[in-house]
Amino acid sequence: MRYWLMKSEPNECSIDDLAAAPDQTVPWTGVRNYQARNFMTRDMQIGDGVLFYHSSCPDPGIAGLARVASEAYVDETQFDPAGPYHDPKSSREKPRWQHVDVRFVKKTRLAGLSELRTHAELANMRVLARGNRLSITPVEPAEWHFLLRELLDTDPDDVQ
Repeated sequence: MRYWLMKSEPNECSIDDLAAAPDQTVPWTGVRNYQARNFMTRDMQIGDGVLFYHSSCPDPGIAGLARVASEAYVDETQFDPAGPYHDPKSSREKPRWQHVDVRFVKKTRLAGLSELRTHAELANMRVLARGNRLSITPVEPAEWHFLLRELLDTDPDDVQ
């Protein structure tokens, strides 16, 4: 099992939106960065843990927990010329973008970016690196366990 931090703008999809979605599952569409796409297509597996992170908002931070719920498959938003994620260089024969589905596990208190920075145990998290703009980053097992136990009041063994 691996662990991931996945950023979403809460005005597009918040942890509450995920909890209210059919089957509490949403497609993680709109990723237009090759490294983040490759994490989904090459590294993510069904059941991997996800820190659901609210970004580009007044209070960015971890807002809940989720799981990867599907293997990667074609992101249809790349083909919609009227949509914000359209990619004119992509074709149905050779799609450039894929995504996974994410399933709700638990809403947590917001663990804000400034709070995350105060813990030495999290000093190497990619989300805290200067200039990091990736929407998906791997999380080390030690970081995952620390976050769940110490900041999110959750037993990592209880997250299914």
